[in-house]
Amino acid sequence: MNEIIQLLQNHRSIRKFTDQPVTDAQLRAIITSAQAASTSSNMQAYSVIHVTDDGLKSQLAAFAGNQAYVSECPLFLVWCADLHRYAQAAHRHADTPITGNAENLIIATVDVALAAQNAAIAAESLGLGVVYIGGLRNKPAEVSQLLGLPQLVYPVFGMCIGMPDQEPLERPRLPLEAVYHENRYMDNEAAVTLYDETVRDYMNVRTGGKVDTTWSKEMAGKALRPREHMKAFLKSQGFGEV
Repeated sequence: MNEIIQLLQNHRSIRKFTDQPVTDAQLRAIITSAQAASTSSNMQAYSVIHVTDDGLKSQLAAFAGNQAYVSECPLFLVWCADLHRYAQAAHRHADTPITGNAENLIIATVDVALAAQNAAIAAESLGLGVVYIGGLRNKPAEVSQLLGLPQLVYPVFGMCIGMPDQEPLERPRLPLEAVYHENRYMDNEAAVTLYDETVRDYMNVRTGGKVDTTWSKEMAGKALRPREHMKAFLKSQGFGEV
């Protein structure tokens, strides 16, 4: 065990922050750390938008399902998969059409996720807290219009960053045996059953006995909210071959 592993394994999603601002030096360190992440063929197919306008933050909070911490956090970033810049660069030298096909969509989405995770780790190493905001995909067209996103760009998630003003419990993860396989994929229903009971105990403690649920029950509920609008939205943004 070393400091980096301890930092990674001590991750908590922070949804309450102090008023202490994130400094320019901290922001620069976070973004440059994001840029150091691995990227497919050096495409760097992502952009990050720092939303400083309080009015914009409030609108984004509403689009994300009225998550108040989006408007309240000291620093809010919107992470975008970006093939627009890639297309601009390629067109300097050839007229080859750049399309948002399935492979390019995967590349851009993976690139932005890797960069954002680097940023999250960098922020936590500075004593800051973070939480991802996938709720921006509830209203992706509205978010895109608000932020002026061009074709071949889409908002993947937001990220709240700031000095933590809470110490949430560690959320248990699936047992290692459920996610780790050797040589071939193996189902492990027993591990999920065990995890269900772990999550039930965790939620009971976290909510003071007010919520009785399991991981599989939460996943069943999530399956009822598939965000099917994303396919049509992605097509409208130029990812028409998905």
